[in-house]
Amino acid sequence: MTNTDTIPIEVVYALPREQVVITLDLPTDATVSQAIEESRMRERFPEIDLAANKVGIFGKAAKLDDGLHAGDRIEIYRPLIADPKEVRRQRAKEGKAMKAGS
Repeated sequence: MTNTDTIPIEVVYALPREQVVITLDLPTDATVSQAIEESRMRERFPEIDLAANKVGIFGKAAKLDDGLHAGDRIEIYRPLIADPKEVRRQRAKEGKAMKAGS
């Protein structure tokens, strides 16, 4: 018997060597913020700062006050350690220097 007043969702947080997925049934009017709080993910990972960490639903940016749909996967993103564009530039520069000096 399913309760039509709730929807199933997942809240996900991934570290380099660990991924945590919490499955919840929330009220149909729940928001991203409420889902994260209900998951208690911030208790488990105190480094999560919702003022700094971005969030998304299935890889698309979301706001904390966005509503949810059945089956949504809320993702809490970690800050980038390095700018991907700068890393590519640095690799390209090193590759050119190695080729020129060969």
